[in-house]
Amino acid sequence: MVNLQKRYANGFEAVPGLDLQINDGEFLVLVGPSGCGKSTVLRMVAGLEDISGGDLLIDDVRVNAMGPQQRDIAMVFQSYALYPNMTVGENIAFAMKLRKTDKAEIKAKVAEVAELLELTPVLDRKPGQLSGGQRQRVAMGRAIVRQPKLFLMDEPLSNLDAKLRVQTRAEISKLQRRLGVTTVYVTHDQVEAMTMGDRVAVLRRGELMQVATPEMLYSDPANLFVAQFIGSPSMNVVRGSVASADPSGITLDIAGQTLRLTGDAAGRLSGLAARVGEDIAVGIRPEALEGDGDASIDVLVDLVEMLGSGKLAHCTIEAPSVRSTDTGVEISERNESTVIASLDPRHTVRAGERVSFTLDTHRLHAFDVTTGAAIGRS
Repeated sequence: MVNLQKRYANGFEAVPGLDLQINDGEFLVLVGPSGCGKSTVLRMVAGLEDISGGDLLIDDVRVNAMGPQQRDIAMVFQSYALYPNMTVGENIAFAMKLRKTDKAEIKAKVAEVAELLELTPVLDRKPGQLSGGQRQRVAMGRAIVRQPKLFLMDEPLSNLDAKLRVQTRAEISKLQRRLGVTTVYVTHDQVEAMTMGDRVAVLRRGELMQVATPEMLYSDPANLFVAQFIGSPSMNVVRGSVASADPSGITLDIAGQTLRLTGDAAGRLSGLAARVGEDIAVGIRPEALEGDGDASIDVLVDLVEMLGSGKLAHCTIEAPSVRSTDTGVEISERNESTVIASLDPRHTVRAGERVSFTLDTHRLHAFDVTTGAAIGRS
């Protein structure tokens, strides 16, 4: 995709200009909040939505003017889009019959795909007799038999319950790796995105915020929006300031408390040295608030949630919260905010207590309070 654009007749610009390269055989996930343009991008790739500007290339061939059938693409929809009057086998074979494929080849291919997707026992059933997970696999089977250059999946798990979603997303990931077909997958669920994608592209208002591996998005977000969108619970972000900087390290002030960054921690955020006396947004993930660390921060515990495998402590810190919005970076007018700490289940902490959490400064993040851009190495 080179400067890919979508403008509607009323002037609304859903995708102002997207540059994105998808590697051969890659599982790329498009993720973002509702209305960010991810499904619009997918529909432009599929040929279901006209392209207003830019170039869409598949195997270095410009396909802007080609119809969906000419692009050699298979799409799996949220609604499955199965024919209710046909059996599972007939649904899977439908595209092959349209191409007038030999009957023996159709039979062999349907049998092969059914075995791959564990659908052999239900080949003679109608879609109405299947579970949601089985219907989703039939939709996948119909796409697989076409042997396309590209799979497109538009929120295919959104109709499934939570347990089935987990199971089916694992099945899709394993299947894609086995087949090796380039896949573009759209979801609003960042957990789905992080567990399935080789790379994840985070969109906002049709613009690419960052594209990277799940690990990189989580550990090195490019901006405040990505930092707060990726991760559950979300990254804690409050206003702080750079108090001082010298060759031995950088000192931050957060809620009247001093945090000293030295060694590698200071090196990671060496760009802060040029911002002495300035306000910044300081980010720390919930799981980095207690554990091995070289600094501490005092908070008041308001609520403790027991999750079985861990605890979430909701705490008050005397610093304004900072968040990314559609209009820019927003700093709360209140001089206190809630931060969440993810704790070991054996950690003893109670509501109403004032506690000191150990902070891992190597996992600290800093952002510009005007642009939201990450501040890293200078």
